[in-house]
Amino acid sequence: MRKLIYAINFTLDGCFDHTKMIVDEEILEYYTNIVREADLTVYGRKTYQLMVPYWPDIAQNPSGETKADVDFAQAFDSMNRVVFSRSLESTDGRTRIVRANLKDEILKLKQEPGKNILTGGVALPSQLIELGLVDEFRFVVVPVIAGAGEGSWLMEGISLQEKLRLKLVESKIFKSGCVALRYLKP
Repeated sequence: MRKLIYAINFTLDGCFDHTKMIVDEEILEYYTNIVREADLTVYGRKTYQLMVPYWPDIAQNPSGETKADVDFAQAFDSMNRVVFSRSLESTDGRTRIVRANLKDEILKLKQEPGKNILTGGVALPSQLIELGLVDEFRFVVVPVIAGAGEGSWLMEGISLQEKLRLKLVESKIFKSGCVALRYLKP
């Protein structure tokens, strides 16, 4: 069965606003490796629209970008995507819009052959966590206290039946002071 991996950057105070992040070549290489271990991403509309067309455009026209940017963009652009949305009308050629039951669709995708499935953002992953569908968590904690940011904060509004206890299986400290943490559900 394919694993569903939730990957996200956030500040020490839980802000995930991308304008508050430290993203350097080392962190992009870290995420490129995660993307290469997967062949499908699932997003909600907002995260999808942050990622596409930005990264596919870099993959198609890499002039002026760093090697790390291009490597990530190409890895990302090679993946198929599913976006869960009731309002999105159209997508790029690698993305399928799903309006059906979230739980049923994810369970179906996990049964299909292939590599890992990635998700990011906050709203959709929070629903996936509540449904018990996330198998692995990859967090990069940024040494910043944002104090404010766009939208909601990490895990805001999540409602679990019981506490979800995770097992730390890997950690990495970057030169920037960011820390990557990899957790599994026991």
